[in-house]
Amino acid sequence: MSTQVSQEVVPKTLQARDNEIIRRTANYHPSIWGDQFISRLPKDKVQEAIELQEIEKLREQFKRELLASNSSQKLDLIDAIQRLDIFNKFKDDKGYFKQSNDVRGILGLYEAAHLAVHGEDILDEALAFTTIHLKSMASSPNCPLTPKVSHALKQPIRRGVPRLESRRYISIYQDEPSCNKTLLRLAKLNFNLVQELHKEELSEITR
Repeated sequence: MSTQVSQEVVPKTLQARDNEIIRRTANYHPSIWGDQFISRLPKDKVQEAIELQEIEKLREQFKRELLASNSSQKLDLIDAIQRLDIFNKFKDDKGYFKQSNDVRGILGLYEAAHLAVHGEDILDEALAFTTIHLKSMASSPNCPLTPKVSHALKQPIRRGVPRLESRRYISIYQDEPSCNKTLLRLAKLNFNLVQELHKEELSEITR
């Protein structure tokens, strides 16, 4: 019986080979990235563990600093994290937006106004108000936040990619007088760790 089975299987195998479609080898273009991700050296796990521990310590330290700060300092720190602010303080007793030279406040109101949804007239009004003022402030040589204002007018936070905005803001924030060193160090470590993770993923994908 085993001999009969073999005689039936062999012809089918030969027939399958005869019907096999032969496809030409494709000429794929080389990767535009070269082998930089494949040949990259993996990050030292010990160093990575040290950085993760430092991030945790910095996070707890920043929490303590935030709780110990006065109201003005708290607003600066929260602004550095969220880059958003409230807008009611910019309205007068009649409900109209009042003139202000507070660049940080105007900028915060401008960013908050971009969170509006259809039908929120108050935020549309706030956006028009702040856009005019920020354009005027950005053109002033005495404005201390000109780089931040100019970038916000081109691309508000709401329309940006968070990770890219984070990298750009690190360069601006580190030069500000109100810069919190703990927060800055935490932001840099966090960005570097995420970047390393992305490189590792690209290395696996391009193998």
